Amino acid sequence: MNHNKKSEIAPGSTESETSVTTGFDEAGAAGAGEPAQALPPAELPEDLPAAYQKLLAEKDDLYDRLLRKQAEMDNLRKRFQREKEDFLQHATADLLRSLLPVLDGFERALRHSDPAVPKSFYEGLELIYQELWSVLTRSGVTRIETVGKQFDPHMHQAVETVEADGHRDHEIVEELQRGYKLKHRLLRPAIVKVAMKKGS
Repeated sequence: MNHNKKSEIAPGSTESETSVTTGFDEAGAAGAGEPAQALPPAELPEDLPAAYQKLLAEKDDLYDRLLRKQAEMDNLRKRFQREKEDFLQHATADLLRSLLPVLDGFERALRHSDPAVPKSFYEGLELIYQELWSVLTRSGVTRIETVGKQFDPHMHQAVETVEADGHRDHEIVEELQRGYKLKHRLLRPAIVKVAMKKGS
């Protein structure tokens, strides 16, 4: 009596799934014995030292160009920063320059006080003046030195020369109007009288 041998099927699997898996296993087993295809050997240049030197030269050239580009970007960034600072300082200078006549008015009022005016008025005026000057100094405003200093045409404006004993030639002997600077920028020149030697 002949018995047909049945293939065992795992529980939960269908007969078609089993046949597909078996087919892949057989194909894999058939291909496993084939040797892997070898890659062709890399071709080396005929003059290897010359090729090496050429690569080094190209690398040095690229590195040099990279350094130049970085330097250009750094200079460009610094230039933009300077232009920004100059613009802000110029705008600030215009505003601060417009406040100088107000400062002059406070100084004149405090120098020529009227005895008939209550003292408390001038005390309040002094407080306002000091507060205004404090704002200006925090912004970088400084007074230009005058009396006893040598005349500087970049900082002073001479409206009169006088023969004065005991003073050097071109020494400032009197300040008629205060001058101011904003850091290194001139806001307003000081108006002065300058000494001169006799017979000059």
